[in-house]
Amino acid sequence: MPDDARSGLRVTAALVVPEPELSWRFSRASGPGGQGVNTADSRVELSWDVAASAVLTDGQRARLLEALGRRVAGGVLTVVASEHRAQLRNRDAARSRMAALVAEALAPPGPRRRQTRPTRGSVQRRIEAKKRRAGIKKARRRPED
Repeated sequence: MPDDARSGLRVTAALVVPEPELSWRFSRASGPGGQGVNTADSRVELSWDVAASAVLTDGQRARLLEALGRRVAGGVLTVVASEHRAQLRNRDAARSRMAALVAEALAPPGPRRRQTRPTRGSVQRRIEAKKRRAGIKKARRRPED
């Protein structure tokens, strides 16, 4: 078992979600899998109570809840993995998916776009394209007497 699996879920270098804050549920996965699909609980649900987490600052919690929006139900973020036939591989997939989701949501937003004016050339090209298009449509009309 890797080190980070025992200590918790490593999201970033500074943020590790402790294992006791994570809850796992297992169920039967749908789809192909032969006879084993009827007996193996390979579908994995990984849940983390973001609203009650002790490792987040108030700013991080607010950013997470805002960025994840509808993904968080009642303050709990849930990730489902059922693409693999083995439960262990689905557990790893759920862990990595949750870590990526939280890391992306916690990342600070990029710089705001600075508005610029269109260049004279781009305006002229746009007007010429509009004139060409109008000419094409005019040519389709019935000729006037």
